[in-house]
Amino acid sequence: MNTTQPGDGSSQRRAVETQAVAWLAARRTLIDPAEAATGRVLFARKALIETAFLVGLRARLDPEPLDGDYAALLDQVEQIAARPSYRELIARDEAALLLYAGTYAALRLCGREDPEFRRLLTQAAAGGYAAVFERIPYRQLDLLHTLELCGVPHALPAMDEVLPFTLLCNGPNILKLTDRDIYAITHTIFYATDFGLREPRWPRGFDPTTAVELLEALLVLTLGQENADLVGELLCCLLCLGVRDSEEARRAWEFLTAVQEADGRVNGPPGVVHPGLADGDDAYRHWATGYHTTIVAALAALLDRSPRVVRRPRPSVPAPGSAVEQPLRRAVMWLADTVRRHDPAGCLPAAAAVAHAAEALGEPGLARPLLLDFSARLTDADAEVWQRHGMEVVGAFASGLRAHGIPCASLDLFLKSTVAAVEVLDRVPPQAVHNVRRLVGLGLLSPQRAAALTGGADAPHPAPETTVTDLPGAWKDYHLGRIAGFIRDSARTGRAQHRITRDAVAFLLAQQSSCGAFGRPACDEPSSRERALLSWTQSAVTALAAVHTACGGTVQGRPASRLDFIH
Repeated sequence: MNTTQPGDGSSQRRAVETQAVAWLAARRTLIDPAEAATGRVLFARKALIETAFLVGLRARLDPEPLDGDYAALLDQVEQIAARPSYRELIARDEAALLLYAGTYAALRLCGREDPEFRRLLTQAAAGGYAAVFERIPYRQLDLLHTLELCGVPHALPAMDEVLPFTLLCNGPNILKLTDRDIYAITHTIFYATDFGLREPRWPRGFDPTTAVELLEALLVLTLGQENADLVGELLCCLLCLGVRDSEEARRAWEFLTAVQEADGRVNGPPGVVHPGLADGDDAYRHWATGYHTTIVAALAALLDRSPRVVRRPRPSVPAPGSAVEQPLRRAVMWLADTVRRHDPAGCLPAAAAVAHAAEALGEPGLARPLLLDFSARLTDADAEVWQRHGMEVVGAFASGLRAHGIPCASLDLFLKSTVAAVEVLDRVPPQAVHNVRRLVGLGLLSPQRAAALTGGADAPHPAPETTVTDLPGAWKDYHLGRIAGFIRDSARTGRAQHRITRDAVAFLLAQQSSCGAFGRPACDEPSSRERALLSWTQSAVTALAAVHTACGGTVQGRPASRLDFIH
């Protein structure tokens, strides 16, 4: 791990760059396709262009001449590019134009102009295929940016004509983004901003402050996954947009500094190299799994210190208001009507959710018919019925009954025995504090006695059922209950307006049918469908009620933090 002593942040970041480039330079022969084993040639060509591009950016972003390890890397790139066996592949493999154009661009940026290399690239770009075959938008931006750096003429659309079609500019939902999608977003920003050297011409209607919000939210996700490669690229993107006063960027720097190894290497994520590529060669695997992430770490430090990269204050991103009221009301009405057809002993959590959500909406009457029905049917229920559901469910149901003045003999008896059992205790464990507060709220226990039982301690929030790093998997596997649980926990702890929570809510709302129920069971058997819809809608009602209550973005007087998902 990096052993740099705590101190000035800029010196630590410069050390990250210096050590990373030294590690790359010490292994520069591995980027030579001519020296690579047959199955590793393409990988070497990719590593060559990425290494060359780092050196070219160093020449653009730092006015000082190249020296030391950067100069050694440049010499290696120039030596490889001078061979006919390398450059003449441009004419033989036009689809791989970018693999060679990037190498030439780096040499040109470093003052090592090569007219013959340029002529080959110009011929390929004008040949009616290399520059015009179908590319997804961010790859098209890659081509346009590289040809610009090469100074190679073309008749392709301008960059600002391609930007509107990118993932970045179309409001992607974070839950649905794969690693490949995140790379598409980061590279779009790299090319559109020319690595922080220009202001893009964003599409009409696109607010660039949302790009900062998206990057910071993705940093929360990738820091949770400990994916140094994506953390580094997202950090680079914030820097390309001029943002340095970001808490997420600060945490990203802390993470990258901590995971950098003593020799300068930064390990990449699992799966970055196919196991067969290394073929038992541990030294090669050590380089292949780390070279790209090490380049990214060096680039982040280079962007951070460059006097040429734009700098601006982090923009304030106004969070939109909550839009869950109507969907929540429809869900409450469907759930209240549907559970009345079922056994109340088994559907008590759903009834409690209805009562709680109706109260959150300020419309307790929505729950009244269900509460009257269940109280009558449960009036002689055994204590075990109440015991097995726990105080959170029982307390919410009891609160609903109290709001309407509806009695339930068996519930009253259960609560009375619960209070009697609590009263004989000297102190309750931390996990029981919420239950004690419930009894106070029901008027069954005095606040003074509750304070004595809890020692005045705040009730700890239970561990989240779904963490932020679980969300992509929950979306992929259609675990609506886990997504709803994440939303509920986030709202209760002050993160209702965080981009990740808002995207989770947007996905959940898209799963509501016209009847008010949540979920798409994708099965035909009626009873199976209804069981699934009941479960999902109950979870959604609880989650949306929490969002509706916390839609101001503050819980218990504490403003929502952008970093809370990590802690």
